[in-house]
Amino acid sequence: MGQSRLVVLGFNIYDAKLWTQDDFSVADYPRKSFALELNYLRNFSGGSIAERSLKEMRKQSTISDELVKQWLDQMRQIFPDVKKGDQLVGIHRADGSSSFVLNGKPIGEVRDAQFGRLFFGIWLGQQTSEPKMRRELIGAANPARS
Repeated sequence: MGQSRLVVLGFNIYDAKLWTQDDFSVADYPRKSFALELNYLRNFSGGSIAERSLKEMRKQSTISDELVKQWLDQMRQIFPDVKKGDQLVGIHRADGSSSFVLNGKPIGEVRDAQFGRLFFGIWLGQQTSEPKMRRELIGAANPARS
């Protein structure tokens, strides 16, 4: 559907691509199947990816302390350290479950629709901290999909 590059303070972080079916609508993304591909341009620890993800998820909605701990533990187990050139793909299913693939190999799954909505909301949600990236990923030039 679209692609974008995340740049923070002049540093290239990753290139992102959103893969969708023809009927995809960003307003209805929690009920759609799609994949978000991240091609890393720098090295990051899995722990820092998990912590940053949770911080961004909390911008979307209030999350109980119990879920914060549960999700952070799950992400720390799933997300490995990544190196420049690694590809991490998050797959969101219509039932809200999420699975993750690193360089073509499955690395984990979270079967929680609220997690899926908030995790992928980092890129697709209205409260994203990167609205330009969101517009580029959803192909905002195509108003039928916005």
